[in-house]
Amino acid sequence: MDVIDLKGIRGYGYVGALPEEQVLGQWFEVDVRLWLDLSAAGQNDRLDSTLDYRATIATVQQLIQTSKAALLERLATTIVEAVLQPPVQQVRVSLSKLTAPIPGFDGRITIELTRSR
Repeated sequence: MDVIDLKGIRGYGYVGALPEEQVLGQWFEVDVRLWLDLSAAGQNDRLDSTLDYRATIATVQQLIQTSKAALLERLATTIVEAVLQPPVQQVRVSLSKLTAPIPGFDGRITIELTRSR
């Protein structure tokens, strides 16, 4: 199986368990790995034989910007459901909250989901 990796998709969104996260928002970053057959595109060099990843990136950014949820798991599931469409056979979504409101914690929180159809 072939793979397309989309790394570093960023968006400002309003997902979080705390009320201020849902009002003030914060930055999120998403990496998406898509498994699909790229052999036809490799042979005929035609965009309609592969996945137009520009559309996938736009979908992920829109979902980050418009989703309202308390949990990262919910947003990650929404992204998975949106991108796991033909010709994609499997997807891995890694969703990171870049600035979690946790005192003394300067890292990121990441949820990773892998699903197949």
